[in-house]
Amino acid sequence: MNVGMWMTRDPATVKPDTTAAEAAKLMTQRRVRRLLVAEPWPDGPHLLGIVSAKDVIHAFPPHINPFAIEVPDARLTPTTVAQIMTARPHTTTTDSPIETAAVLMCEHKIGSLPVLRDGRLAGIITESDIFRAFVSLFNSDEKGARITFDATQGEDVFELMGKLSKRHRLKVSSLIWTLHDELPVCVVRVVGDGVDKMLEELWNSGHAIVNVIHFETAEAKNILPTSPRPFQPFTLPKQAASGLYPTG
Repeated sequence: MNVGMWMTRDPATVKPDTTAAEAAKLMTQRRVRRLLVAEPWPDGPHLLGIVSAKDVIHAFPPHINPFAIEVPDARLTPTTVAQIMTARPHTTTTDSPIETAAVLMCEHKIGSLPVLRDGRLAGIITESDIFRAFVSLFNSDEKGARITFDATQGEDVFELMGKLSKRHRLKVSSLIWTLHDELPVCVVRVVGDGVDKMLEELWNSGHAIVNVIHFETAEAKNILPTSPRPFQPFTLPKQAASGLYPTG
């Protein structure tokens, strides 16, 4: 997945000479917390900076709320967004991997990134967009389970899950290999009724089960099930206590 798949196109923009009061009004109308400051060029808008709701608030005296419906005194403040914006902000591009954008936002503790295409402003991606992308990896409206298991054996987990899912007539809807406490784990979402038998075979093959969450059919697409039930298909052997991970 790349940034262009999840970014907000046609983001709210202002010119550098827009007043802070006008910016506050546009934020209220568009229900956004930040505006991109751009200049229109023949080849498209060129980014100059980004202004946040916090920047706008700080442009006014403490007794003035620029986001109130009627604030006559706010219009008297001559401050422009060029004076309060963050110039040359961190940016990303439409074809950048979404995880690269997420890492950049985490490292710099920022909630959004303007998105460029060939040097021109193409959109904006926010932390909410990142959350939506993350949810899409695991969310499903089909009955099944999300399984996290130990992958320290170093085998090809894609091949392993392919064999197990075929044997137990399950469909793999997502699979991710990652690190937990510096140890490799696999997180896989499977769909079907043969989950418990597959789990038993997975455990017997030497893979410690970190956790399992069963999901009933969701009421609607893009809605996470609200009451997952814990994994208890069979009693784990005593040696599980010496495993790498908790099994409950």
